[in-house]
Amino acid sequence: MNKKDARAATGFAYSRAAFEQLVDVALAHARKLGATDAGAEASEGCGLSVSVRKGELENVERNRDKSLGVTVYMGHRRGNASTSDFSAAAIEQTVQAAFDIARFTAEDPVAGLPDSADIAGPNQQPDLDLFHPWAINSEEAAKLALLCEDAALKTDKRITNSEGAGVSAQQSHFFSAHSRGFRGGYASSRHSMSVAPIAGKGADMQRDAWYSSMRSAAELAAPAAVGRYAAERALSRLKSRKITTRECPVLFESPLAAGLLGGFVQAVSGGALYRRSTFLLDSLGKKIFPSHIDILEDPLVPRGKGSAAFDEEGVRTKARKVVDAGRVEGYFLSTYSARKLGMRTTGNAGGSHNLTLTSRLTRAGDDLSEMLRKLGTGLFVIELMGQGVNYVTGDYSRGASGFWVEKGRIAYPVQEITIAGNLRDMLAGIHAVGADTYNYGAKTVGSVLVNRMKVAGS
Repeated sequence: MNKKDARAATGFAYSRAAFEQLVDVALAHARKLGATDAGAEASEGCGLSVSVRKGELENVERNRDKSLGVTVYMGHRRGNASTSDFSAAAIEQTVQAAFDIARFTAEDPVAGLPDSADIAGPNQQPDLDLFHPWAINSEEAAKLALLCEDAALKTDKRITNSEGAGVSAQQSHFFSAHSRGFRGGYASSRHSMSVAPIAGKGADMQRDAWYSSMRSAAELAAPAAVGRYAAERALSRLKSRKITTRECPVLFESPLAAGLLGGFVQAVSGGALYRRSTFLLDSLGKKIFPSHIDILEDPLVPRGKGSAAFDEEGVRTKARKVVDAGRVEGYFLSTYSARKLGMRTTGNAGGSHNLTLTSRLTRAGDDLSEMLRKLGTGLFVIELMGQGVNYVTGDYSRGASGFWVEKGRIAYPVQEITIAGNLRDMLAGIHAVGADTYNYGAKTVGSVLVNRMKVAGS
């Protein structure tokens, strides 16, 4: 297979070698202009997205984009520019633009590329098996989406409508290098299938949705399984009621529990810490969770949705305990935020990598039924609405719907309620974590039981 055929098989228009050449040209021009340091990244993405609704094709979208980003340093002054034009003249103009921005930008004593000791060398970049291109055309994608929606609609006569189903196949690759010696890049893929059925009629209509997302299309859930489960979720919410205002324990379904973990990550990330705009300021070494809670970050999981051998700055990543027995053992820092805090980068420029929250009290049999039993009488939340989280104070207030649970059994669905509390109290009040683990992006966690929250109803 020649190089052209090899690129066509992946769906990419550019090879790794072509990207290396583009980046090297940009870095060479930055040196020529007199930059003290420089970095560049070339990237390309392409994909197919197909949506259907009520048995008919709705949309077919193909996307393709490319970019060359350049960062130039003049001492501690930084400039950045990008282009989608890969011609020699455009690259020179982009480097010049970044150089000019750096010349007229105020000096920042902590601005700069990572230290050489933190950079991922060529032998520290394992293949994490992240690239699984899906050679699917629009007709095949539409067929899968129709199967998914059809399964939802046929689950029960009370499934009366659909907001549609979709299939997406996406892949990208990049190459990055900078003057501190880093060179690296890789290809990755992300494929998904989703559906959103509607149950009931008139005033008693309920919508829910479900999806499957994987690096490899071969690992996606079957269309019929996705459709049926989405329908069952919508059906379970029929005849929802309001409840009166009260305080009670709250069980977060596992996909929503990942949001609590995300709240913790945001609160102990470098930007919030050095700006002093977080309720978890100076929390390193302090007990924030109960003693039975651990949080592990492992960037090197094969096929992991948050896997990366290096971060966006070329800093090598490694597995670590972020929380050990409830105590915060590490923040999420880029080179810049680490220097602002007088610390060392944790390899988290661009975000966290494959976080798993676990409880030392969890047993293999702690499925959702067992977690409902542990909840006893309280609220089981399966949907949250709004963005009512203040990360400066930790105040938390979100619209919610789910189920009222009595004596460990679901009594009836509830809607139009608000749950409120403070994230510090919520994290400290985690009573149990289920074995019903769910991977939501780069976070994996089971359902989470918080001992007490305010529930505002009618």
